This record gives sequence, structure tokens and C-alpha cells, in this order.
Amino acid sequence: MPKLAANLTMLFTEVPFLERFDAAARAGFKYVEFLFPYDHPAEEIKARLDRNGLTVVLFNLPSGNWAGGDRGIAANPDRVQEFRDGVGRAVAYAGILGPPRLNCLAGKVVPGLGRAEHWRTLVENVRFAADALAAAGRKLVVEPINHYDIPGFFLNRTQEALDLITEAARPNVYVQYDVYHAQREEGNLVPTLRERIASIDHIQVADNPGRHQPGTGEINYPFLFAELDRLGYGGFVGCEYVPAPDTAGSLGWIQAMGCRLS
Repeated sequence: MPKLAANLTMLFTEVPFLERFDAAARAGFKYVEFLFPYDHPAEEIKARLDRNGLTVVLFNLPSGNWAGGDRGIAANPDRVQEFRDGVGRAVAYAGILGPPRLNCLAGKVVPGLGRAEHWRTLVENVRFAADALAAAGRKLVVEPINHYDIPGFFLNRTQEALDLITEAARPNVYVQYDVYHAQREEGNLVPTLRERIASIDHIQVADNPGRHQPGTGEINYPFLFAELDRLGYGGFVGCEYVPAPDTAGSLGWIQAMGCRLS
């Protein structure tokens, strides 16, 4: 069964961010991911990782003013330099924290600008980020987000991400396949995984409806996890869900579904 990573942006929110590393380790996790590390010095995060024997498997490139409503800026023609400056910052953090991949969020459509202009910007920014990460020995993943949770998000469907990868033409660019977003936007989960697993470098999970832990909704996660094994998926599965009723009370599915933390 897949190796699980605790998403520390979503889980263990009962305590401040830096304390979540301790909480994840106490719960038995060996791997973690999170949206952004940039509010804290990389050295502080590294100390928490080392103290707890944890490995970071993923975080996002800087994605604009998250608190102000940004959900990425990679497709925004008006913020190209900001995006590229952010890539440099992310590479510096990755050099200390060590994740093998970073995630790129396309962001929302800019009113008044056409799709073609957004697309050109996204392709060029992905090429820039991929080249910077390749020089550092890392991969770039791009994540489609469903249009219900984030209205106006530019990249919604798996095929759009695959088209982007084809046009960007960089060998270190892959899809981040978020099962929750895929279920809301397009369904067809297992056939997509069967057809596209070679292009997928990271997977995230939550159930639907509610975005709570696997086993709380309509997705047949035991079947999906077994299929990942059949497909030989060797990557990580990030637990990016809203825990119900709380983090400790949400973790029973891991053992029940035969997943592993190490």
C-alpha cells in the first residue's frame, strides 16, 4: 500500500505549525508535506524535521497573497517576475528542506484577459520553474484544482495538466493528482490512473463530499489504493484532508485500509 505523508497545513491544526512536526511524528508519520514553508526560516523547519526523523516530500512554490485570495500566480501575465522570484525562493528553501518535488499552482483567471494569454504565460513559467528545479536535482508537479472549490481556477482537469506538460517539454514536470479535486471535477479516477500513472509523481487524498478523510464519503479508497499497488506506484500519498472530528479522531482509516506510514 502507498506510503502516506501528513499534510501539516490540514492536519494537526490544533497546534501551531512548527509544533505539528512533533505531533505528526507522535502519530507515527515518517513523511510530511505542507502548502508553504515561507512564514518560517528554513533552518527552523529543518530542526523540527531532524528532531523527529521526518522527511519532507512536497511543498508549493510561492503562490501570491494566499490570505488575500490568491491561489497561485503561474498563469497570471501581470505577475511573471513575482512568480520567477518565488521560484528562486522555493529553490533556496528546498536546498535546506530537501523535498524531491515542488508543486506549481496556476492560479485564477485574470478578468479581461483571454485563455490564450494565460496559457502562454503558464507554459513559459512552467518551463522556467522546471529548468530551475532541474538544476537543483528536483522535479516540478502541476496540480489541477476543481472549479467548485476555487471558482475561476485556470487548470481544472487532468488532461489540461497533461497538455501543459507536453507543451512545456521538460522531462522533470509531472502531474500532482489530487483525488478529491479529480472526483469533483471529472470522476473516472481509476481509469485515469491506469492510463496516466507514468505522468503522475504525487497523489493527494480526501473524500467527497466534505473533503474529510478517506472512508467518509463516496470514493472507494480501498479499491483505489489496491489499484495503485497493481500499477506499481512507488510515490507518496499526501493526506490533504479536513479531519473529522479532529486529527486524532480521523486517523483510523489508515490501519483499516492497510496503508503505511513508513
